[in-house]
Amino acid sequence: MSLVISDDLVKASGLSENELLLEIVLMLFQQYKISLGKASELLGLHRVQFQQLISERGICVHYDIEKFQKDLKTFEETECS
Repeated sequence: MSLVISDDLVKASGLSENELLLEIVLMLFQQYKISLGKASELLGLHRVQFQQLISERGICVHYDIEKFQKDLKTFEETECS
């Protein structure tokens, strides 16, 4: 499915098409609607580049206790191997 954004909306925003796409993706990411990986993919950026972008904007990475514990367990398992 494709989304068509009218030229009127692009003009009214005062942004270029790419800037508007960036703002939409950032909004969806901030609202937990899309993941960091999906946001990076939609913008054609490497994950690290996207992380830098959100850091510059003061947006936190979605990383909760559950994900941290899972990552810690994985690290401990590989560390002992």
